[in-house]
Amino acid sequence: MYQLLKGMTIVEGSSFVAGPSCALHCAQMGARVIRFDQIDGGPDSKRWPLGPEGESLYWEGLNKGKLSIAIDFRQNEGRQLAQRLATGGDGLFITNFPVGGFLSYENLSAMREDLICLRIMGWADGSPAVDYTVNASVGLPMMTGHPDNPRPVNHVLPAWDLIAGSYGAFTLLAAERERTQSGKGREVRLALSDLAAATTGNLGQVAEVMLNNADRPRSGNNLFGAFGRDFLTGDGVRLMIVAITPRQWTGMLQALEIEAEISALEQKLSINFARDEGARYGFREQLDPIVEKGFAKFSAQQLEKHFAEAGVTWSTYRSLREAIDNEPRMFGDDSIFSEIVHPGGATYPAPGAAARIPADERAVPVAAPEIGQNTDEILADFLNMDSGEIGKLHDKGIVS
Repeated sequence: MYQLLKGMTIVEGSSFVAGPSCALHCAQMGARVIRFDQIDGGPDSKRWPLGPEGESLYWEGLNKGKLSIAIDFRQNEGRQLAQRLATGGDGLFITNFPVGGFLSYENLSAMREDLICLRIMGWADGSPAVDYTVNASVGLPMMTGHPDNPRPVNHVLPAWDLIAGSYGAFTLLAAERERTQSGKGREVRLALSDLAAATTGNLGQVAEVMLNNADRPRSGNNLFGAFGRDFLTGDGVRLMIVAITPRQWTGMLQALEIEAEISALEQKLSINFARDEGARYGFREQLDPIVEKGFAKFSAQQLEKHFAEAGVTWSTYRSLREAIDNEPRMFGDDSIFSEIVHPGGATYPAPGAAARIPADERAVPVAAPEIGQNTDEILADFLNMDSGEIGKLHDKGIVS
């Protein structure tokens, strides 16, 4: 954790990945994040993966460093309490609750005009969606996979959720910066569907399909538009190699000792692969067999040495277990992880902020709270309630 947002308070009423990750980014930069949860946990409080005691490692990971108050939203007084929280403090609220209902911007802005509300949605029209259904809608699973298999391939990474978390933090702080000048609040609606459409548009994929009047064909593990693929070494280790720049390309040829074969192919085709990145993809059926033979001549250990000397961009395919054990750049002593005790009782390494700020000291991440762990503290310090008021809320079952 860092302290760039020290002094800022953000209230979160959200579940799943996008909203919690947005608030997590802010918390890891020093903001105080208060999240309100349904008593006994919301819809994501028991999501897999699970720990040895049945605790949600997913929930513990996405809610590190936050404070939690547990409220019964089924009661009208509980909904009113959530509204007070959402509009309190610095007036910064992150949610994925529906556009309508008790946490609508209309209701909240009537209580506080300068409120900034970031509302993460599925579809922009309010229809429900999650990352995987949006991904299916935008067509990426039909681009993924091998040409000889017509089945769509779902991605295990919830990309639109994670992008929404990051983009959401950016828009929240952008709106807060503007408010310091104008004094005006606003609602920012961020739909996963719009993010998917914008991203494919920004990458040129929408224009590609519209101008060519055809979908991009599948190309297996080949990197689209350049040279990149998985190959087997002589001792059966699978490596991923990428050659986008001319230096990466010539370094690969040198390391694999295939300059002569590639030169002969260039003469035959009247082309220069070092100068033409796209040609390396277009002629991949001719290039791949040459590269395959080059890989087969060496062991993985030999290629590691050759690639390092030639400045090649490559990596070994690993399982996550293998990466944890064998990739110190990600999980070693200089990584972003620190071992902490989590609310479920287990002790394991947890990541802090992904950014590295050389001038600032990186603090050890703070574990996620137990649901409702900070209820009385939040009621007293954030909403300025006295012990009598807090006791009545407990007696009525409004909070826990």
